Amino acid sequence: MSEARTFHRIQCTSSGGILTVVLNNPARKNAIGPTMVNELLYALDDGMHDPEVRCFVLTGAGDAFCAGGDFSDMTSGTGGGDALPVHGDYADLLLAFAASTKPIIARVNGHALGGGLGLVAASHFAVGVAGAKLGTPEVHVGLFPMMIMAVLQRNVPRRKLLEMMLLGRRFDVYEAVELGLLNQAVEIEQLDPAVDAITAELTAKSPIALRMGLEAYAQQDDLSLEAALPLLRERLAACLSTDDAREGLMAFLEKRSPRWTGK
Repeated sequence: MSEARTFHRIQCTSSGGILTVVLNNPARKNAIGPTMVNELLYALDDGMHDPEVRCFVLTGAGDAFCAGGDFSDMTSGTGGGDALPVHGDYADLLLAFAASTKPIIARVNGHALGGGLGLVAASHFAVGVAGAKLGTPEVHVGLFPMMIMAVLQRNVPRRKLLEMMLLGRRFDVYEAVELGLLNQAVEIEQLDPAVDAITAELTAKSPIALRMGLEAYAQQDDLSLEAALPLLRERLAACLSTDDAREGLMAFLEKRSPRWTGK
């Protein structure tokens, strides 16, 4: 990593081009509050600026991914005298996920509820373990999943989303795959192999192609077809001008593996 930091609610390790970020408050099922949000923003920013990092894996400590909002942290403030300066709030975190030019894989090792489900929905890939539940229970305590609605509606069909939010329904991982919240649902012994297979494929790809592709994807996401196609035509031309594109095309013609430089 480019800079050592003191984190109270997450842990970060980097190896083989993969930055693994662990939501680390197992006593509270990794509930997410301002401290964790702030630290996630720093970790994501550090990873984005570290050329060695090719993708992120986000997971939870213990037997939960993230059980929702940490209301005690919301009322008690941040993690201590060495807490990081405020970098942003939960809305900023979801925007940072959407703007990430390095893929984010959610390793859903247990329940992902409320704000935790928002992180899953905002990730580029998500693999969930059998037995985990995903849902928005906020309505049961007189609240509503306001901010995560924005990312959930990009993945979940309208009627199922309303059922989830208005009734506080929880879905198992197999239903979550059908709803578009997860790419895969696996047994516990297959969770790490499934995530590793995704990261292995991603780290074998051209880093500049992935960066430019995710940038273009985010830019065209809310555009009409008439506005999106000219923008994507420009992005394709820019992509074709990279060294990696030339190397990839030459490697294809020469029937060999490409040697990416990230340029």
